[in-house]
Amino acid sequence: MLEQLNQAMEHIESHLDQPIDVADLAHIAVTSEYHFRRLFSALAGIPLSEYIRRRRLTVAGAEVLADERTLLEVAVRYGYSSGEAFARAFRAVHGVGPGEARRTGAALRSQPRMSFRLIVEGSSSMRYRIVEKEEFRVVGKKARVPLVHEGINSAIADFIRGIDPETLRRITALSDQEPEGIVGASDQLDPSRAEGSELDYYHGVVTHAEAPEDMDVLAVPAGMWAVFENSGPFPRALQYLWRDVFTQWFPSNPYLSRQGPEILRVRPTRDGERADAELWIPVERSAA
Repeated sequence: MLEQLNQAMEHIESHLDQPIDVADLAHIAVTSEYHFRRLFSALAGIPLSEYIRRRRLTVAGAEVLADERTLLEVAVRYGYSSGEAFARAFRAVHGVGPGEARRTGAALRSQPRMSFRLIVEGSSSMRYRIVEKEEFRVVGKKARVPLVHEGINSAIADFIRGIDPETLRRITALSDQEPEGIVGASDQLDPSRAEGSELDYYHGVVTHAEAPEDMDVLAVPAGMWAVFENSGPFPRALQYLWRDVFTQWFPSNPYLSRQGPEILRVRPTRDGERADAELWIPVERSAA
């Protein structure tokens, strides 16, 4: 799969002065558009759209300094409808406007070309299983929260603390299948997976039971799930688990992520320093 990903990166490079369709990149990588976006952001550490924007403005910066085209010609060449829009984007990346950069020969910032390679460490193994589940519901309480890649998500922590014990007891009693007990389900994540982008977070249970009127419900269709287990410092080990699933497991196994919630079952130690966890990711078999 890494070979196909690098072919997609070459496609980006050869089309920086043209519209780039993510569907074309996914086709080159022999994967779905949904999975391609998620895999790229996990491997690269930035959203695909941001990488393309930075690469375009890196190449455009060289043309600005070369002084062979007018600034408007450079702007139009790289997809900007006006010189003002190009100037704003240029300044956001380079810290200086294109006119000033041309006049003064200012130092510009560069987004290097990316390519992917596999580093085999072999120091640890990842515990996982594949589960087929019928349709179910996640029933509990929902909040719209920002995505946090590392450290405690204070918005989620505050939301959970705000659920009264009696409501939590009623939610827990509805659990009737695995993953058992209280879980956290993340849904409607932004495709970019950018830090600070918002998602729907459900603090609830997986169940077939009807939901009480005062609770929120997420209906989840039948499908295949990859279930990953780990133990370690909380929450760092859990956040690293998600990263490892997309940077190590998916490139090495014949599965793709599919749309659906990600479900996390956490059992912390009494002091809250460590936790055992199960991460449920919706998947489908790769056609490749």
